[in-house]
Amino acid sequence: MFLLPRRGRGFWYSLAIDLLWPLLAVSTRLRFRGDLPKEGGVLLASNHLSNADPVTVTAFALHEGRIPRFLAKSSLWKVPVIGNVARGGGHIPVERETAQARGAYHGAVDAVRRGECVLFFPEAGFSGDVDHWPSTRVKNGVARVALETGAPVVPVVNWGTHALLPAKAKFPKLFPRKTIDIVAGDPVDLSDITGTDREALNEATQRIMGAITDLLAELRGERPPVR
Repeated sequence: MFLLPRRGRGFWYSLAIDLLWPLLAVSTRLRFRGDLPKEGGVLLASNHLSNADPVTVTAFALHEGRIPRFLAKSSLWKVPVIGNVARGGGHIPVERETAQARGAYHGAVDAVRRGECVLFFPEAGFSGDVDHWPSTRVKNGVARVALETGAPVVPVVNWGTHALLPAKAKFPKLFPRKTIDIVAGDPVDLSDITGTDREALNEATQRIMGAITDLLAELRGERPPVR
């Protein structure tokens, strides 16, 4: 069931999934909770702890019958094999700190309007918090796309990926076997926010990050720091 759906994945994206899923299944204890809309455009907004996060969120989304499309730095499109996966999988390149950066925004809007599932990591990097709580410095891209399209934003949290593949590690730590939780919450209510001015974007972004933090706190059974 984890390898469905197949149609629309592209050869290289599909190959990467088929190679990585068995490794993930054998080396970890995966626990999924929550639901995604089964059809129509949807945005996923996830915390970010590890380079393993795109793999685990992909596994969760496929389990829910969705094929996630990622926003990722454009330099990855030039990397052998990874570039093939990115192009074939319909992912969206981000030209960071350039005049072309808005192209990623338009690419995400178009994907959502086609009914795709698009994944954002609003922190645009790993959390720098020593206790792995979401960063307070985040990008507003997912909020901008949500307000432009009206698509639901589903908060998603990873927990345990940082133990499997720490932020600065080159290789995963397979022993002892790690437990990884992926949890999706209810869509964030942005229905009362109109426009895409700075105030609207800030409010929408705060709600999205608040939902992610609350979901992680519930999963961990802890209280996040007061900021």
